[in-house]
Amino acid sequence: MQNAIDVRNLNTYFSNKQVLKDINISFEKNTITSLIGPSGCGKSTFLRTLNRMNDLVPGFRKEGDIIIDDRDIYDPNVDVVDLRKNVGMVFQKANPFPKSIYENVAYGLRVHGEEDEDKIEKIVKKTLKAVALWDEVEDDLERSAFNLSGGQQQRLCIARTIAVSPEIILMDEPCSALDPVSTIKIEDLMNELKKNYTIVIVTHNMQQASRVSKYTSFFLNGEVIETSLTDEMFLHPKEEQTQNYIT
Repeated sequence: MQNAIDVRNLNTYFSNKQVLKDINISFEKNTITSLIGPSGCGKSTFLRTLNRMNDLVPGFRKEGDIIIDDRDIYDPNVDVVDLRKNVGMVFQKANPFPKSIYENVAYGLRVHGEEDEDKIEKIVKKTLKAVALWDEVEDDLERSAFNLSGGQQQRLCIARTIAVSPEIILMDEPCSALDPVSTIKIEDLMNELKKNYTIVIVTHNMQQASRVSKYTSFFLNGEVIETSLTDEMFLHPKEEQTQNYIT
């Protein structure tokens, strides 16, 4: 299978502190990969290197290559706005814009130059249906997004992400603030989205990793200790550290 992302010899630093150490990992297209490991082991830092979110943190620097679409995303000629359009991100806590439900989805399209209102309307409807939110909000699209429940807000943020047609979706503990029912809806959504997108998810929930992901990578102290098929890792972890964490 073709890879969506290839990470080669990645080291990252914040000022003089090294956070990630010699990371080599690839992500298969149209699959879900979970990143697991204890708090502070570098999972979220790694996730944010994949769309250059760490560039916003003073003192950040990196060594090594991250290849997406046959190009190092840290090449000086890469347009970071275009990169983040192609590599969308869903955060731990839902972060809708202070706008209507409709404008939350339409906003990204307008920012990227779409002016055809009929086309925008069609995309808004299509993406809200894709995240199983349309039937819940179709009669009240002008309502503030802040009036939605936490689970609905997270699905709206996912709709906002996919509206601009990315290839890759990064998810940083997207269900950690949600109730079990909303979590199931997000997991079901991820399983639908993987048909068209490559998904990388940080999660502390081992059951969630086993339910949604084809592959799992175990991080510890800034290193990737093991990467394998999720079923194999959970049944037969190769490294002692991985086994101790899972059990």
